[in-house]
Amino acid sequence: MNRARCGWVNKDPLYIAYHDEEWGKPLYDDRRLFELLMLEGMQAGLSWYTVLKKRERFREVFDGFDPLKIVQYDAAKLEELMKDPGIIRNRLKIAAIVRNAGVYLQICSDEGSFARYVWSFAGGKPQVNAWRDRSEVPATTPASDAMSKALTRKGMKFVGSTICYAFMQASGMVDDHTLDCFCHGKGAAAGS
Repeated sequence: MNRARCGWVNKDPLYIAYHDEEWGKPLYDDRRLFELLMLEGMQAGLSWYTVLKKRERFREVFDGFDPLKIVQYDAAKLEELMKDPGIIRNRLKIAAIVRNAGVYLQICSDEGSFARYVWSFAGGKPQVNAWRDRSEVPATTPASDAMSKALTRKGMKFVGSTICYAFMQASGMVDDHTLDCFCHGKGAAAGS
């Protein structure tokens, strides 16, 4: 079936599946949100398509994005990760994931849930936007600015406002599927 999709989707079945089944669907699982935020940080300066193609390898080498394991990574593990051609080998971004795992654990301890904490920046429920064209979609919003500032104050790295807004879009905090996309409004309905 030939369905209308957001203009950013290419013809790769992996990308189509990501758009149709994940992007914009409300996500409330703490660990999956942590993974998504870390991968959004890896995207900085690159395309999401690049990250998506490497996502399975990231999951393998980062122990399924288990923060309890990641916080224990030592210098030898970081060097091992830097040599893995299956991931994005950026020393600062890799070190940020290790640091951010510790911050994530602290947020879970302080707030009771990472999901509850990050969703608070979206008012706790999906916001459905009504963009006619992807050129109308903002790169940041006051909510992503607030999330970025709060996470940075807590000590996270690679959580700028653009990264936070991409995270909010991907996790369904905002539905930025364009009006002509068959997914528009479906994520919010699933999350209510």
